[in-house]
Amino acid sequence: MSSSVLFDAPGPKARARNRTYAVLGSAVLVALVAFVVYRLAIKGQLDGAMWDIFNYAGVRNSIADGLVSTLQAFVMAGVLSLLLAALLAVARLSDHRAISWVATSVIELFRAVPLLITIYVLWVGFFTSDPLWAVVIGLTLYNGAVQAEVLRAGILAVPRGQSEAAYALGMSKTQVMTTVLIPQAVRSMLPTIVSQLVVTLKDTSLGFVITYEELLYAGRQMASTILIDGENPYVPVVLVFGAIYVAMCLALSALANWIERRGRRAKTGIKVAEAQTAAPDMGGGAGPAT
Repeated sequence: MSSSVLFDAPGPKARARNRTYAVLGSAVLVALVAFVVYRLAIKGQLDGAMWDIFNYAGVRNSIADGLVSTLQAFVMAGVLSLLLAALLAVARLSDHRAISWVATSVIELFRAVPLLITIYVLWVGFFTSDPLWAVVIGLTLYNGAVQAEVLRAGILAVPRGQSEAAYALGMSKTQVMTTVLIPQAVRSMLPTIVSQLVVTLKDTSLGFVITYEELLYAGRQMASTILIDGENPYVPVVLVFGAIYVAMCLALSALANWIERRGRRAKTGIKVAEAQTAAPDMGGGAGPAT
C-alpha cells in the first residue's frame, strides 16, 4: 500500500464506503434521468410527431439560414478580434506610457463590461436597423481585449535573447516586433487563441436578444410558433440545436488540439501552450516596445 505526504491510500473500509457512495450516487442519477424522461414523455415531448417537424423543408431551411448567419457573425468577429488583439497587445507593450495606458484601459474596460450589455448598447445606439454589426462589433471588442492579453503573454514568453540578437543586427523596434516576436507568440499561443474563438462562436447566440436571426433565434422561433397536438416542440428543438452548437465547438476544439500536437513535435521556437476551453486572464506588465 503506497502513500504520500498529501494522500493516504484508502483501506478496506474506506474502499467499501467509496463503492457504496458510488452505487448510491449512480442510482440517484439514474432515477433523476428516468424522472426527467418520464415527465417529458407524459407531456408528449418525446412523441414521434414532435421529431417529424425536421422533415419539413421550411424547418430545414430555417435551420440552414440560422447556421449561415451564425457562421457569418463568427467569421467576421473572429477576424476583426484578432486584428484588434494584435494592435492592443503591441500598444500595451509600447515604451510610450500614453499609448500603453490607453491600450490597457481599453482592454480592461471591455473585459470587465458584460458582453450582452455591449451588444445591446451598440444595437440601441447605433445599429438598430442592422443587428449583425452590433453583434460583430460587440464580439470584436470583448474577444479582441481577451485575445490581446493572450498575445501579450506569448510575446513576453519569447526568450529575451532573441530580441537582443535582432537589435544587435540593426533591426528596428517595429521589425523586431513583426518579424521576431509576434510570429513566435502566435505560434506558441495558437491553441489558446483557437480556444477563445470557440467562446466567440458560442457568444454569437447572444444575438437573439437583439433579434439577429442567428441559429438560436431560429430555434426559439420554431419552438414558440410550431404546435404539435397543442404542445410546442421545445425538447426536440433544444436537443437538435444544442447538438449543432456542440458539433461546431468540437470542430474548433479538435483544431486546437491538432495544433498543440503538431507544436509539441516541432523542434524550433518556444513551446506551444496547452489548449484550453477559454483564454486565460493575464495580468499586467511591460515588455518589448513597438
